[in-house]
Amino acid sequence: MSVELALLAPALLLLLSFAVVAGRTQVAEGAVAEAARAAAREASLSGDPATATASATAQAKRSLTAQDLGCERTTIDVDTAGFQAPPGQSGDVTVSITCVVDMADLLAPGLPGSVTVDAIFTSPVDAYRER
Repeated sequence: MSVELALLAPALLLLLSFAVVAGRTQVAEGAVAEAARAAAREASLSGDPATATASATAQAKRSLTAQDLGCERTTIDVDTAGFQAPPGQSGDVTVSITCVVDMADLLAPGLPGSVTVDAIFTSPVDAYRER
């Protein structure tokens, strides 16, 4: 029986490691999607493109920090082209966030050292905002 346990233990540990990687990836995807949504909404409430970019970037960082997501590298891209729409026409602000999540602490052979998670969210700019 101890021989069977010695043979099955590594396989069970590897299976458990795969489950942890899958769970951590799912949590990271949810956190990055929420950060993109919050950042796009924050940008769409701004009055001009420069303020929108600054407020969206700050909101994304706050959201990722609040969700305790330890990204090795984070890229936040804010597309404020929707602010160029003439008065009376709607435009969109799009925020794209890419986060590289560290998996090296799992110490299982064959698992990736990191996983890249990204999310994109678009929010409409008020067509009748003050300019």
